[in-house]
Amino acid sequence: MNRLKTTLFLSLLTVLMVVIGSAIGGKSGMVFAFALALGMNFFSYWFSDKIVLKMYGAQEINEQDHPAFYGMVRRLALQAGLPMPKVYVIPDNSPNAFATGRNPEHAAVAATEGILRILSPDELEGVMAHELAHVQNRDILIGTIAATFAGAISMLGNMLQWGAMLGAGRGDDEKSSGGFIGSLVMAIIAPLAAMLIQMAVSRSREYLADESGARICGSPLSLANALRKLHAASQMIPMQEARPATAHMFIVNPLTGGGLLKLFSTHPPMEERIARLEAM
Repeated sequence: MNRLKTTLFLSLLTVLMVVIGSAIGGKSGMVFAFALALGMNFFSYWFSDKIVLKMYGAQEINEQDHPAFYGMVRRLALQAGLPMPKVYVIPDNSPNAFATGRNPEHAAVAATEGILRILSPDELEGVMAHELAHVQNRDILIGTIAATFAGAISMLGNMLQWGAMLGAGRGDDEKSSGGFIGSLVMAIIAPLAAMLIQMAVSRSREYLADESGARICGSPLSLANALRKLHAASQMIPMQEARPATAHMFIVNPLTGGGLLKLFSTHPPMEERIARLEAM
């Protein structure tokens, strides 16, 4: 079901981009929109892992540095049928972890010093299995595509908005006024809709990584207990360097918010994630 949801959401992003590209310049606008997305995707696909690891000051480790942690990742990678990823530790007290890399052959997993301190070995194993599930399910690539489409749609929306405002004075008839209002509404609604769809893609992939990770480590309750502990601890010790652009990568959202902000959350409700794991 989560895979079907992802396919639907990415299709909606594609349709939205075609529509807004067409509104800007017809067929040439659509071509420009796709070319823009393709260029942004190419850059993100090849360089985003290096950028985000450097952004959080992640330090690569080997088996001599952290024998137990490194050995755990290697064992889980074997159980998942994946190549051994690079392993990083982030010098941050806030407990969290993420995976990155353009494909399983160029993957990396990173954990904060905080998460290594507060979780039991079984709980930490559940977390790292979740991160390796993201690698196995190609979630880094899918998330990059969704974020790129949403970013491109936002850029096109700004172009359409400026175009509508600059062209508003060219005609005084009712048709011209209607076209201006329609373009302005689309310029506002399209980027908002794209962002909502992007967040929905992220939430569906988190559910899938929870399920796949639980199967990799063989213990859904270990991951459920880890999530419960991380949810409480991450609020007590927030990640100071957390950025909205990378929040979707972490196992628990480093940013907080409630009410309508839940629609823009990159993560599903923690209670629902835990309930699904306990049901397994």
